[in-house]
Amino acid sequence: MSKSKFKPEDMPILDIDTSGTNVYEASRFLDSPETISAYLAQSMRSQDPQLLMKALAEVAKAQGVNKVAEAAGVNRESLYKTLKGGSKTRYETVQKLMVALGVELTVQPIPRAQSVK
Repeated sequence: MSKSKFKPEDMPILDIDTSGTNVYEASRFLDSPETISAYLAQSMRSQDPQLLMKALAEVAKAQGVNKVAEAAGVNRESLYKTLKGGSKTRYETVQKLMVALGVELTVQPIPRAQSVK
């Protein structure tokens, strides 16, 4: 086989006009319990609490913030504050929110290659 002559530095820099594009909103696609579960599970794999809170916010948006707040037993403003992140959100709050969204946290083993020894 011949060696590749590709050099990344030879790639042209693209000047793309994005002014006519929209911001991606995950909430538009979170339309089933399976999709919501997969989306939240993937956000948890990042091990970044802020990313989880952003994902929970997208799911709440998809289901209707007022409806989720009522189901969680909190007012809408408190829910927005919780989903905004930044502060340390209590487990109890996240648990109430998860139940209101119709999902639950589960535990499963981490593959050996990723686990802490």
